[in-house]
Amino acid sequence: MIIDFNTMEVSVIPHFKGGEKEMSAQMFFDGSNRILHGVLAPGASIGEHKHETNSEILFVVKGCGTLHDDGVATAITAGQCAYCPKGHSHMLVNTSDADLEFYAAVPEQ
Repeated sequence: MIIDFNTMEVSVIPHFKGGEKEMSAQMFFDGSNRILHGVLAPGASIGEHKHETNSEILFVVKGCGTLHDDGVATAITAGQCAYCPKGHSHMLVNTSDADLEFYAAVPEQ
């Protein structure tokens, strides 16, 4: 199956997961699993949230920011991948002056 983000409508989601500002996203959802392309503008964030029934794999393709993984802050930049296992929490903050662009997969477990 090919998921073509080039043909998907962009949704603007304010305060995603309780975060700051808004996230622009194109999302594929099959009823269980979610795959998305997201962009956080400077100062925007995805709020801290716990993965109770799934995990998340997040790959940064452009920009940089700060990943908070179970409360521990770490710099993340293009070319790096973050993994949040089931039962853990994380948040992503764009701390730069340019867009932070990423792809994420959230499989149910």
